[in-house]
This record gives sequence, C-alpha cells and structure tokens, in this order.
Amino acid sequence: MNNFESVKGKVAIVTGASRGIGEAIAKCYAVNGMKVVCAARSQEAGEAVVKEIREKGGDAIFVPTDCSSKEQIKKLVETAVAHYGKLDGVVSNAGIGKGGTPIHEYEENEYEEIFDLNSKGVFAGMKYGAEAILKSKSKGGFLINVASIAGLLPQRGQALYTATKFGVVGMTRAAALDYAEHDITVNAICPGYTQTSMFDGIPEQAMQFFLKDCPAGRLGKPEECADLALFLASDMARYITGAAIPVDGAVSAGHMNVISWKHPEILQ
Repeated sequence: MNNFESVKGKVAIVTGASRGIGEAIAKCYAVNGMKVVCAARSQEAGEAVVKEIREKGGDAIFVPTDCSSKEQIKKLVETAVAHYGKLDGVVSNAGIGKGGTPIHEYEENEYEEIFDLNSKGVFAGMKYGAEAILKSKSKGGFLINVASIAGLLPQRGQALYTATKFGVVGMTRAAALDYAEHDITVNAICPGYTQTSMFDGIPEQAMQFFLKDCPAGRLGKPEECADLALFLASDMARYITGAAIPVDGAVSAGHMNVISWKHPEILQ
C-alpha cells in the first residue's frame, strides 16, 4: 500500500517533542492521523506543540518528562497507555550534544549527563516501550531511535557524544533481532547537520565549515527526518528493521575529493 493510511489510529510516544526534530515528527505523525504523546522537559514549549496539533485537528497530549530518568520514562509509557488504551510505537528522540574539545578536557559530570539522556534514556524508552507494545498486541509496532551520523562516523572533539550514538545504533540493531519475530520493527534515524536550535547563533566561520563539509551544501530540515519517521511507522516499512539510516546529505557516505568533469556543459 503506497500511502500512509496504515498509520492512522496508531498511538506513538515522541520524546524531545518540544522543538527541532522531535517537534517535526510529532506534527507529522498527527497530521497523518496518529495519536501522539509528546514528551519533553519544557512544559510551556511542549504544550504549545500540542496546542498547534489540536488546532489543526490532530490528537495529542503532552506529558512533562525528564528523559534522563528511567522512572519518568516508565511513567510516560504508563500515561500513554492509560490515556489511549494502547501503545504502538516509541520515537526516542530526546538527546543533548556536548563537544568541541579533546577527551581529556571533559569532566566526569559531563559524561554522566550525556550518557544519562542519550544512552540510558533511549534504553528506557525501548525497554518500557517494547513491553507496552507487546502487551497492546500492536499490529505493526515500532521503535525508532534518533541517533546521529556520529553513530556511524566518529567526529573530532565529540568523543562522548559519539560513544552515546554508537551505543544507540548498537542497541537498535540488537533489539531488532529481539523483536523481529514479534512484528516490532526497530530502526535508527541518523541525522546529519540539521537546522535546529543547536545551530542558533553559531559563528559564521563554523556555519561555513558545516556547509562545506556536507556534500549537499546545506543543512537538513527537521521535516526530512520526520518524513522518514513516518515511513518507518507505516506498513510500507514492515520489512525494514535493524537499520541505521542517515539523513545527512551524504556526509557519512565518504570523504570529499577533488574531481573534474569531462563534460561540464551538461550543467548549462
């Protein structure tokens, strides 16, 4: 079925839904008929997203959640099931980036902070999400983890962030093996340089580096990750599981090099 009718009525949790990629996924799910449980730390921003979804005819609720706490993730899942009566999918998107320095300059508290959210938070989303999806007897259950191209290709100055994202990709692939026979797909979305608040106010020199480093020559849009998340939640993707899919304008495809076209006139 080459449409998204199959996602209508599915109940999905989206963490980090108050902004950026999480917000884009929540809105994309809602406009396609899914019931969305939006989770984030910022109550004001999260409720604003839900308000916008409802004003456009969508069905969503907001649950304030610190996604670095497994207890709060567990409560989030319980709240979703209590409100909608079932759970079909979890998008574990909440995360933070720390970096730009060599590893000896990190502090132990920074290690704990980034691993609590980027690693333990994703684990909790998968653990409690999978349990609820199984208990719901979901037809077409899914777990989607928003990793990063840093989970495919280590980045200088990003030792801790890279470690968490490699871990997310590893958990994704292992869990895909755990649940394949139970009709639950498990995949990771690996965004590249994406136009989110992370890029707000960065120096022009840094922006030019990112644009030059990306073969596509631009930043990605959060909606481009959201479109993939919608596809992975649909029946069209039921045979796709254990994948770590880059959305990065070819950054992770390989190194750039100097080339010359024999027939550049084709571009005229």
